[in-house]
Amino acid sequence: MSTLSEAPSTRTPGTPTHLKTPAAPPSRFARLRRTNSLGALGGLVWLVIVIVPIYWVVVTSLRTRDGFFEANPLSIPSDPTLDNYRLVLDNGFWHYLFNSLVVTVGATLMTLVVSFLAAYAIVRGTGKGLRWAFSVFLLGLAIPMQATIIPIYYLIAKAQMYDTLLALVLPSAAFAIPLTVIILVNFLRDIPDELYESMRADGAGHWRMLWNLALPLARPALLTVTIYDALNVWNGFLFPLILTQSPDKRVLPLFVWSFQGEFTINVPAIVAAVVLSTLPILALYVVGRRQLISGMTAGFGK
Repeated sequence: MSTLSEAPSTRTPGTPTHLKTPAAPPSRFARLRRTNSLGALGGLVWLVIVIVPIYWVVVTSLRTRDGFFEANPLSIPSDPTLDNYRLVLDNGFWHYLFNSLVVTVGATLMTLVVSFLAAYAIVRGTGKGLRWAFSVFLLGLAIPMQATIIPIYYLIAKAQMYDTLLALVLPSAAFAIPLTVIILVNFLRDIPDELYESMRADGAGHWRMLWNLALPLARPALLTVTIYDALNVWNGFLFPLILTQSPDKRVLPLFVWSFQGEFTINVPAIVAAVVLSTLPILALYVVGRRQLISGMTAGFGK
């Protein structure tokens, strides 16, 4: 028993493997050598590139007009003020915010309904025309928005919808549908066929399988395309510029553009308008950023 309690410091032939000396933990120098210094430096540089403009925008919005030309652009203002935000709010900001919400919510809901029904039909349908339909959606990704602005203007004018919010909802939804369908199709294809067959054996039809099976399982993808489409519609500028004319039909991007023309020399007020117009959609992105990334990659692994 005494010989077994004294394990040799070095392993000799015939020594049992369970008596080997445990390996020493890696030293601090070895851990530092394994650190990706180049990647860490690149991440730090990218963080500075992102943070500095945001810091400048926030700090500038708190300056007075005279203080903007006199102080260091990156210094904290000695006498911060909220007058720039009051000026923006007093120039119809809430009305333009409401218009943006109407256009964004309307276009996003229309995109989700049409795209989800089309994606389900493409995945579960058996007709040959559905394959051609999917090819048409793929073709829609290759058509730039700028190349179709004249036909869209002609159609909107002939339909007597020019200078209305509906004139912004329909084209925005039309250009968001192709990518949304592709994302949902790739996600719905990953749902096992056994689940559909089990519901079909219970007498369920397509509408019931669509509502009780496909919709709950596709919730991550639906949240993803909701955030992505809402971001694109909210930041849209071309359609509001071409398809609307009246000041009361403006959305926030067009309001910031017109506000810049009105208060050209008041840079802090212009920056405050940018901050206020960014906050709603920035909050949506912060809340759903993880769902956006995970949903964009889901469905493409197979």
